[in-house]
Amino acid sequence: GGVIIALGHYSLAVPFTATFFLGLVLIVVGTGLLKPNVSAIVGDLYPEGGARRDAGFSIFYMGINIGAVIGPTICSFLGEGINWHWGFGAAGVGMTFGIIQYLAGQKNLVGCGELPPESVASGVHARAKRQFFGGVAAVIGLIVLLWAVNNFGILTITLAGFARATGTIVASLALLYFLAVILFVCRDGNERKRVFVIALLFLGAAMFWSGFEQAGSSMNLFARDFTDRTFGSFEMPASLLQNINPLFIIILAPVVGSLWVRLGSRNPSIPVKFGMGLLLLGCGFLVLAWGATFVDDGKVSPMWLVVTYFFHTVGELCLSPVGLSSVTKLSPDRLQGQMMGTWFMGAALGNLVAGLVAGTIESLPVAQIFSTVAMTVMAAGIVFFLLAVPIQKLIGDIK
Repeated sequence: GGVIIALGHYSLAVPFTATFFLGLVLIVVGTGLLKPNVSAIVGDLYPEGGARRDAGFSIFYMGINIGAVIGPTICSFLGEGINWHWGFGAAGVGMTFGIIQYLAGQKNLVGCGELPPESVASGVHARAKRQFFGGVAAVIGLIVLLWAVNNFGILTITLAGFARATGTIVASLALLYFLAVILFVCRDGNERKRVFVIALLFLGAAMFWSGFEQAGSSMNLFARDFTDRTFGSFEMPASLLQNINPLFIIILAPVVGSLWVRLGSRNPSIPVKFGMGLLLLGCGFLVLAWGATFVDDGKVSPMWLVVTYFFHTVGELCLSPVGLSSVTKLSPDRLQGQMMGTWFMGAALGNLVAGLVAGTIESLPVAQIFSTVAMTVMAAGIVFFLLAVPIQKLIGDIK
């Protein structure tokens, strides 16, 4: 996965339209291979589960965000100051160093992430490989079909229309997958209950990321068009403000991780943490909606974005590392990689919605967009609070 992501960034560095889209495809494929599996490996490092695994995921999350600080810092200056393709190429260099570091440190993983011997002996692994290559062939066939339909004028496919259709397809696939696992794959009632909880967490994650991922779209446009980024004779690149969230993560992840451990038996339940994350996300958007009401008077202070990112970061630390950890705890061992994949499918669905929402920023008042997002995600947070007790009963004795 890391190698394919690096190749994707190097492809983006080549200034042609075809290589741009090839690079995006490679990054998508590489991310699908890397993210679910590396998260499952982190879960394996803490076989006892509990608060230590939550804290471990917070440390893991802190590492991710060190890269998220370095990346925008280098790529924004190269991209906005020289050429965007230089910025894309720099990301490939960073990924290459990441691969080298991973291979050098692999001996410390002490067998985590290895295939279970029973899956090889029973033929499950062989069937999974056949399903994987069958899925790849189906996706390639769908792409060719869509190209032919559009190229021969049978049906006009727009980018926005394709995105909306993809959202419907992803949500439908997730629903069908969870139904199939609950009805035909789970071996007992406990497994069915826990997979159902993962399905609920999937919905919460999709709602959260649909708001949070405005950071790279509507919030970045707000930074570019409506935020005063001038400090003396220096104008900060708009994309450099993407650093605020990962900086807060690096500062606050150890604090939040240690808090979960210190709380012990008083630790909030998984659904309560999800509700907290969604409510804090909504609070951040309310702050930005308030700031957006002043744009008619000229560009506003970057502090509106800083405060928003603070709320979003604390919300992210309540929900995202906890969600990653929870999926590894709730999943049947034989399905852990797949279930982690569905967690990231929720993130992908949220990203898709975030892009569609950001597409309205030119036609709707900015304050209206941000306040609508705030109300939606806060309503979802309240639902998680209200359902906390029944969800915890389904979870059972998992902490």
